[in-house]
Amino acid sequence: MRSIRQLLTAVLGAVAFAALLFAAGPASAHDAAESSSPADGATVAAPPAEVSITFNNTPLGLGSQVRVNDAAGADWADGKVEIVDNVATQKLREGAPAGKYTVLWRVVSSDSHPIEGTFTFTATAGAEGSTAAAPVPTVGTQQPGVTPAPENAPSASEPFPWSLVVFAAVAVGLLVALGILARRKLVMGNDEEDADSGDTAAGGRSH
Repeated sequence: MRSIRQLLTAVLGAVAFAALLFAAGPASAHDAAESSSPADGATVAAPPAEVSITFNNTPLGLGSQVRVNDAAGADWADGKVEIVDNVATQKLREGAPAGKYTVLWRVVSSDSHPIEGTFTFTATAGAEGSTAAAPVPTVGTQQPGVTPAPENAPSASEPFPWSLVVFAAVAVGLLVALGILARRKLVMGNDEEDADSGDTAAGGRSH
């Protein structure tokens, strides 16, 4: 009976361990971008002096990079990315032209995993000092300086937590193995009891 109790204790411990693994799954998720400035898809009067991305946690400063490419592919980022609390900010060079801009960012999240994303905005006029002509408005073009409500911020693609799956599979395998072992112990115990009963009966008859 003692061996059966030990097996049941081991099974309960394995179940508790698997539950802890699954409960810890959401907490191990990487950081994600919550919003950007300008907002994704916004139309502004002129290229801003800087762009920024706000995260749900404070990213690490090492390896951070933000590119601000105009329609021709020229990068207007000026200097290094500045991270204050959970906001990463990138300054722009002066004289940026009018047109559509694509911001490509890459940072290292607080759990040391790199994350990246993109967002766009459109400037209806060039910045001060720009020699590029403003584009001619077309049907459906938003009014200059009007920024629509922020949309869902771009989130970095996160790898599937295979480690949790592996741990869960190991826990399940352990439970199955312990169940088989417990069943064998029960069968062997019953066989021994039957054998002892037979020996006792035979002894009684011999007297």
